[in-house]
Amino acid sequence: MKRLEVYMNDTKAGILTEENPGLGYSFQYYEEYLESTLPPISVTMPKRTEAYYSEHLFPFFTNMLPEGSNRSVICRWLRIDENDLYGLLEAMADQDFIGAVNVRRFIKACTLGQDAYESQDDSSQ
Repeated sequence: MKRLEVYMNDTKAGILTEENPGLGYSFQYYEEYLESTLPPISVTMPKRTEAYYSEHLFPFFTNMLPEGSNRSVICRWLRIDENDLYGLLEAMADQDFIGAVNVRRFIKACTLGQDAYESQDDSSQ
């Protein structure tokens, strides 16, 4: 299972999960984001407490990726299969995306015997 943290501008909005390589995705808003007055990350994914599930990567996230020859060049350079959309999104995490929504990697940390996830931004404090 792979996870990416989704941000609206600089505010943590939720978590995007790939259950199996190339198959099975979920997006869950963070409770704090749901309680805020900030807008949903997409009109196709309104704020709600239940997670969104999809067999394929959600179109909203797919549309954040480069297309055409740009995608080909980036995938060759990063040695990623052009059909591995989540892998490409993960490789581009922590970069500057166009628009208000961004994705960032998680760093798995062990605290008091429990697994916890924190974004790279939080781990630098």
